[in-house]
Amino acid sequence: VVAAPVSGAATTLRAPASGRVLRRLEESQRVVPAGTPLVEIGDPDDLEIVVDLRSEDAALVRPGTRMLLDGGGALEEQPSATVHLVEPAAFTKVSALGVEEQRVNVIGRFDGRAPPLGDGYRVDVRIVVWESPDVLRVPSGAVFRDAEGWAAFVVEGGRARRRPLTLGHQSGEWAEVLSGLSAGDRVVMHPSDRIADGVRVEG
Repeated sequence: VVAAPVSGAATTLRAPASGRVLRRLEESQRVVPAGTPLVEIGDPDDLEIVVDLRSEDAALVRPGTRMLLDGGGALEEQPSATVHLVEPAAFTKVSALGVEEQRVNVIGRFDGRAPPLGDGYRVDVRIVVWESPDVLRVPSGAVFRDAEGWAAFVVEGGRARRRPLTLGHQSGEWAEVLSGLSAGDRVVMHPSDRIADGVRVEG
């Protein structure tokens, strides 16, 4: 980048680091004050993943945690990454529903060579905060709260039977079952107030 001061003498501006020009912040020739950003420079082969999590979710994440990425069909393989940093301070962000949330940036680095992505690209990220090779699980839509804790309706002989459950880890789709169900049990999904113990069910 060459600047031409009013005096007419040309000045060469050198980048503080090697890389590629990602953005030109000044499109047209003009006189700019000292310190004005002109271009953004970066290395596309040295990418980081930045995920803003709700503070209650970020509290479960630690450096070294695995990250799984999905480029929405743009990537041939699902790359993996590792959490490098959980920033120590949260910030306020307004959600799509207009609710103020406290968010925390979680920074990840690719485990191998970065996939063919660029600066500012969007990817879907899943962060593995817990995993086990052998888990009995039930769809979250089958469990419900009652006075004794968690429960579900199991189909036995064409009738719904209420089973108290002890649950472990939960996600938005599944819940870990510690007791109350066995592998192969059939459960009632999204039971309404018409479902009670002993009610005949079909399907």
